[in-house]
Amino acid sequence: MQVKQAIWAATLVVSGASAADAGPDQISILLGSHHIGATRDFEEFNPGVIVTWKELLWNNRLDVGVGVFRNSYGDASAVVTTAFPLVRNKNWGLDVFAALATYPGEGDQFSHSIGDVVPIAGLQARYRNVFVQAIPSGGSSVDATLTYGLTFALE
Repeated sequence: MQVKQAIWAATLVVSGASAADAGPDQISILLGSHHIGATRDFEEFNPGVIVTWKELLWNNRLDVGVGVFRNSYGDASAVVTTAFPLVRNKNWGLDVFAALATYPGEGDQFSHSIGDVVPIAGLQARYRNVFVQAIPSGGSSVDATLTYGLTFALE
C-alpha cells in the first residue's frame, strides 16, 4: 500500500505544475546496480521505470520524475526524483539529482530515513540513451552505489 500512496502523492505534486498537463517528456528504464565495497549481498538486477517531466520547476530548470523499481533488497520501491542539469546537450549530460524512495521494512538499513522513506542524492551522467548514477553511501553496508539504465525521449 505504501507504494501506491507514494505514487499518488507524487502524481499530485507533478500535476500541480502547469507543464504536467502536457505529459512526461522522458521515460527511463532502470536495469541494475553495483554496490561498491558491499559488506553483504544485494540484488543487483533492479528493473524499474521512471517517467520524467523535463524542465518543469524552478524557472524551468528542474526535472521531476516519478516511478517504481525493484530495490536491492528484493522489494518494490516507489520513487520521486529531481534533477538539476549541470551540462546537457543532445548526446550527453551531467546532472545533480535527488530523490525520495520507499524501502518497505528496510528504512533502518540507511543512515538517514523517515520510516521507510529514504533520501537519495548523487550525480547522474548520460551518454545518448545510457545513464549511470553515482550515489554515495547511504548506510553502513556499502561505500557507494552505481545504478544504470536506458532513457528515451517521449516526443
